[in-house]
Amino acid sequence: MPRKVILTCAVSGAAVADHKHPNFPHTPEEISAAVIEAARAGASVAHIHARDPQTRSGSRKVAYFEEIVDRIRQSGVDIVINLTCGDGGELFPDPNNEAVALPESDIAGAEERVAHLVACCPEIASLDVTTGNQVFDGRDGVYLNTTHTLRKMAKLFQELDVKPEIEVFGAGDILFAKQLISEGLVDGVPMIQMVLGVNWASPSDAETVQYLKGYFDPGTCWGVLGIGREQMRMVAQSVLLGGNARVGLEDNLYLDKGVFATNGQLVERAITIIRAIGEDVATPAETRQLLGLKNGP
Repeated sequence: MPRKVILTCAVSGAAVADHKHPNFPHTPEEISAAVIEAARAGASVAHIHARDPQTRSGSRKVAYFEEIVDRIRQSGVDIVINLTCGDGGELFPDPNNEAVALPESDIAGAEERVAHLVACCPEIASLDVTTGNQVFDGRDGVYLNTTHTLRKMAKLFQELDVKPEIEVFGAGDILFAKQLISEGLVDGVPMIQMVLGVNWASPSDAETVQYLKGYFDPGTCWGVLGIGREQMRMVAQSVLLGGNARVGLEDNLYLDKGVFATNGQLVERAITIIRAIGEDVATPAETRQLLGLKNGP
């Protein structure tokens, strides 16, 4: 019997570079429509960022998330909702005094980073258990997620019955994820996502997947996302090794070279790959059962 693969579609992201796409979803109406499109194409889960409709930049404003989630729920489509909690960790040190953060830094506390979860009650939310050098829209900075803040966020997730999708960028992140689990801050089946292809983090290749996979404990629900042209290759690589997959415009704008994609098209291509390997895609209902999700539709 084919294995059920959880297929996530990350529909919007927060990068300024995405503005090159002529039909990229920015407003709550457009983002919710992108989720509905992904659901109808067969995605199990939608990973969602909100954006400011005027600036088109990523936003943590609770009202934007509420509008997106309300529109999805009122549409009648069934998809597991996964809201980002990754924003609020961008640090730009002053190059003349790195003990001082530049004003454009965006560092938020745990309560602020989960405020939209309180309002929206999603089934899943992302928890990025990493700190490191990254490039934000072409600018060098530090993605800062301290162990103190991550423990507080994990506890708040627990209190809200939200399953953390633990995003890891390297082996050390997996070790800290396992520490959170051992401290009782993650309930049920652990859900861990490898983020591959980010500048100055782990590369997006088969060797990295094999290496990082070796750190997972038995029973972990894990998956892989690849950035840009590696997106579909990582779908195949992950599924072949027993993992789950993620596609969507957050990670990759193109269907083919020079051809802009829609979220639905990326989901359809991923499903073709998964079924060609001999597996199948989990429905939202099957996903809820596999992960033991508590905040149902």
